[in-house]
Amino acid sequence: MHKWIMFTLVSIASIMAVCLVAFGLPDKPVDESASLPEGTIMMNIVASNDFTFNQEEFTAKVGETAIMKFSNKSGIHGIDIADLGISMNKDNAQTEYTFTEPGEYEIICNIPCGPGHATMKAKLVVTAA
Repeated sequence: MHKWIMFTLVSIASIMAVCLVAFGLPDKPVDESASLPEGTIMMNIVASNDFTFNQEEFTAKVGETAIMKFSNKSGIHGIDIADLGISMNKDNAQTEYTFTEPGEYEIICNIPCGPGHATMKAKLVVTAA
């Protein structure tokens, strides 16, 4: 009986090894912000069905240009930063914005997404350079 268990385990390991050789290992995640020019930042905003964003607070400095990327981890959401005129959703998932004024800006979900929609907020803090 032990021989069959060992045979099965070795067979499974061999099949997995063949798959790795044939299809390769998954690519390592790339840090997109590493290749950005000076004065440019990457801001990834991710919404999820627990009525939160991936960060409670996003930061930038006056004079910086942010490449903002929006995505949904779960559910259907979008964002508005009304005071900056920024609106994003799955169809308009990337924008660039250069910050000219310091301040605190509210990020809200702009698509009614359920009972926690009214409290789905984050903050963007722009500080002086």
